[in-house]
Amino acid sequence: MQDDMDGFAHMVARLISAGKHAYARKWSFLGVFACVFAGSVLVLAMLDLLPDDPAAEASSVVTLSASTTTPATAVSPIVAELPVKIEIPSIKLAVSVTNPSTTNAEILDHALLSGAVRYPTSAKLGEDGNVVLFGHSSYLPVVNNPAFKTFDGIQKLTPGEEIMVFSSDTVYTYRVRTMQKESANDGAIALTVSGKVLTLSTCNSFGQKSDRFVVTADFVESHSISS
Repeated sequence: MQDDMDGFAHMVARLISAGKHAYARKWSFLGVFACVFAGSVLVLAMLDLLPDDPAAEASSVVTLSASTTTPATAVSPIVAELPVKIEIPSIKLAVSVTNPSTTNAEILDHALLSGAVRYPTSAKLGEDGNVVLFGHSSYLPVVNNPAFKTFDGIQKLTPGEEIMVFSSDTVYTYRVRTMQKESANDGAIALTVSGKVLTLSTCNSFGQKSDRFVVTADFVESHSISS
């Protein structure tokens, strides 16, 4: 047993001695290793065999991506169009619209004899603002000119019903928001509004004071007549 203990102690002593010896020689070993490593790297660099730097590759990819980004699509210009016809299927209304270039009351009153009239300084179709259309309404059983019944029935419109206004090649759809009976003494119809709005108003004669029905509708969508 003592021999076994002595043998074990001797082995431990040898291991400790070897460890001390290896530790004493570690700096020499590290120096040799550093020289060999540096020489190897130098040779590989001369032969262009070193792997590419991942960080450099990532930077290159980012740069390429930035340089090849598709530019933002330009915003399409607003197309402003004059109305030429209005249709309201729910009340079987279909009339032409004229577009005088003056706010002269006499000229506008004469234009009403041909159907609906767009107020000259109101918005055009496709623009933000209020497209204001006037038209006569009469409930006499017989009239000499059908234009006196242009806007007959608009007082029957209810929220949600659709109104279609046509340009020469596009139909613009609006949805009724409100229908009100207003006094001529009330404030004028606002031309500057938020979004795209359509206002229909009846009148006996442009410039004369009388109660009127006013329908306000909001833009829904537009599409080509041919589509």
